[in-house]
Amino acid sequence: LDVNVAVNIIADPSWDRERFKVVRDWCLEVPEVVNISINTPYPGTETWHTESRRLTTRDYRLFDIQHAVLPTKLPLPEFYKELVECQRVLARKNLGWAALRQCAGVAIRKLLCGQTNFIRMLWKFNNVYRPELQLADHRRRVKYEISLPPPSVATAQHRRLYIHENRGRNGRQIDHRTEEFVNATRMGTAS
Repeated sequence: LDVNVAVNIIADPSWDRERFKVVRDWCLEVPEVVNISINTPYPGTETWHTESRRLTTRDYRLFDIQHAVLPTKLPLPEFYKELVECQRVLARKNLGWAALRQCAGVAIRKLLCGQTNFIRMLWKFNNVYRPELQLADHRRRVKYEISLPPPSVATAQHRRLYIHENRGRNGRQIDHRTEEFVNATRMGTAS
């Protein structure tokens, strides 16, 4: 079948150092490409309805699977440090010299056309994935708050998943800050 498998692991904010270590070690043992992100409840998903832990932020920008929006067992700086270390291990495994050897032809063709982004990406990990950058995002001024989830339930009603309830005309009215946010981030508009 010539099928490649990728494993996506969702790190729960309740993880401690030992859990991160076990996951790192396991990722190095398996041949598959492994990615790791953070458990993030989104409106309409099952965890949005069943998660009993309270959100630590309503900053919409942080609901991106790379930031913790639920309480962490470890202090937040340590949680991010462990997460980034896992991601660093995975990047070295999947994107280092071995990856360059496997796709040398593609890399050379890109370089001959003056396209250096692919090669530079292999060594830019530390400029992009840094715990202090993730922490700084938590300190930024909130421009748009996500709505609060409904009271948690043991089991979500599957008919209601991925469906946003109709709130009538009031549900379509937005405040000035929200309208500014939408207009500023609308795709295809001039900055």
